Amino acid sequence: MEQANLVPIPKLPPAGAGESMIHRMLEELRRALGKPVAERRWGMVIDLRKCVGCQACTIACITENKLPPGVVYRPVITEERGTFPNVSKSFLPRPCMQCEDPTCVPVCPVGATAKRPDGIVAVDYESCIGCRYCMTACPYNARTFDFGDNRDEGGEIQPSDKVSSREYGRVWKREKDSSPIGNARKCTFCLHRLERGELPACVSCCMGRATYFGDLNDSTSLVSQLAAKANATRLKESAGTGPVVFYLQ
Repeated sequence: MEQANLVPIPKLPPAGAGESMIHRMLEELRRALGKPVAERRWGMVIDLRKCVGCQACTIACITENKLPPGVVYRPVITEERGTFPNVSKSFLPRPCMQCEDPTCVPVCPVGATAKRPDGIVAVDYESCIGCRYCMTACPYNARTFDFGDNRDEGGEIQPSDKVSSREYGRVWKREKDSSPIGNARKCTFCLHRLERGELPACVSCCMGRATYFGDLNDSTSLVSQLAAKANATRLKESAGTGPVVFYLQ
């Protein structure tokens, strides 16, 4: 399998007056990368009060990871409330929760799903046999299956479906009978971006600045401070999975 080229992490320019949240998160991310992998614990906070349901994060994720039709890592769930004319909508971005105790790991019969030392739950595409047990076990519906679909128009596969994915720092060519076709797929917090000092695509593109990311093991990081707020909640905490995606309400 062809290896992706590793790009040196450039230094950030000094922050200007009124330092932006993006600049701060980038500095904290790169500080975390200076620690051993096992001492990092990546986490995400999503402020539902700021989310406008634009789905820019969904599109950025699809573009970044070269996702085919039917494979979505970060859907935005829309809920309509009330009765006409008093109607409102709420939006819930739902990436993989990267659980502390993920239910998808023990059910995999071949050990293709594993939890990394930094907390990211990863899928080994070359080991995955496509049984989809992990999809059934996940209480968040955070996994989708790659059936090998492409965007066919007039019988021709579109150029966008021929572009190689760079997930997990590897080059995955979209070819028949090759991974990740036939595999269960999921959000990785854009692991390939993290390891070159970049924020996940969904964080960088959020027009409302509703998504935050960083090292939960760093008590001074923005994501740690937000996750500690009284109005921070997690989905299905009763399931005991310990998700590291927090929501502010």
